[in-house]
Amino acid sequence: MTAPEPDLRHHGDAEVRADGLGLVDLAVNVRTGTPPAWLREHLAATLGDLAAYPDQSAARAAVAARHARPLGEVLLTSGAAEAFVLLARVLTPRHIVVVHPQFTEPEAALRDAGHRVHRVLLSPEDGFRLGTVPEEADLVVLGNPTNPTSVLHPAEAVAALARPGRTLVVDEAFMDTVPGERESLAAVRDLPGRVVVLRSLTKTWGLAGLRIGYVLGPAPLIADLGAAQPLWPVSTPALAAAEACSGPAALAEAEQAAAELALRRAHLVKGLATFPSVRQYGEPAASFVLVRLPDAAAVRQRLREHGFAVRRGDTFPGLGEEWLRIAVRDEATTDRFLNALEAVLGSV
Repeated sequence: MTAPEPDLRHHGDAEVRADGLGLVDLAVNVRTGTPPAWLREHLAATLGDLAAYPDQSAARAAVAARHARPLGEVLLTSGAAEAFVLLARVLTPRHIVVVHPQFTEPEAALRDAGHRVHRVLLSPEDGFRLGTVPEEADLVVLGNPTNPTSVLHPAEAVAALARPGRTLVVDEAFMDTVPGERESLAAVRDLPGRVVVLRSLTKTWGLAGLRIGYVLGPAPLIADLGAAQPLWPVSTPALAAAEACSGPAALAEAEQAAAELALRRAHLVKGLATFPSVRQYGEPAASFVLVRLPDAAAVRQRLREHGFAVRRGDTFPGLGEEWLRIAVRDEATTDRFLNALEAVLGSV
């Protein structure tokens, strides 16, 4: 029998909101304790300006300076999700490849726009490393670091996918969780073809409800994407967030948060390694860890009874019901989760 198509519109927030149980959230990858107090105060100060139409000038300039890009190569969007929709509507590719497992919204947006999508599935046994992409592909989409695998692909391997006549879209929504953003292509402008990098302020700064992201790419394509946007697509508070989070002090805070995250992730990985039935593939580099274990669906349900929500993996192409994604939290929360997991594995 043919396996059912994954639900591309299922996201981690559904795991937490269901049943209203007040679960500890290990399903959504937004950093806990965010937005920080200074950012909340900064956003609150914009409320007096809401009578005026939004002006993108300062925010766009701040993002351009942050990535050493000309102003014309920056497009601010209502979250990275809007960027996927814009690309799907504006581009006219003949052969689309989406590299999976990865965030499902790009494929969903492309299919909604009437495009046919081909999938390249990376192998867990190979650590989810990048493989061969069909040479005829004129639009390639991948994440780095990738959701849900947490694998950080070398910049050289990603850049090697660039070709004349090809648009390469790299979703770097989690790149600011990597110390030094060491494999980013955000400031790279000399690759063949068109290279587009997407960024989000959701994860590190806790702004999922504000909806702010941006696109970096060649100026002609950025102009086309901007022409497809409605008027004033980004709100005044969101623009204030983009400007503030692109400044030196915020970047230093994000770097510190990434360093702390690495230590907390190592604590989670070490704890998970004590369970013989739990397998990890590749080296996690982002704010979550992907694991494979028998009866994962039952384990996920039992973990809910113990007060923890984790992300199911079967909605990602290339994975199945035996996969779970676990967000990295502070060591005390992780220890409580590991104790709950031990109890659940002993009973399933």
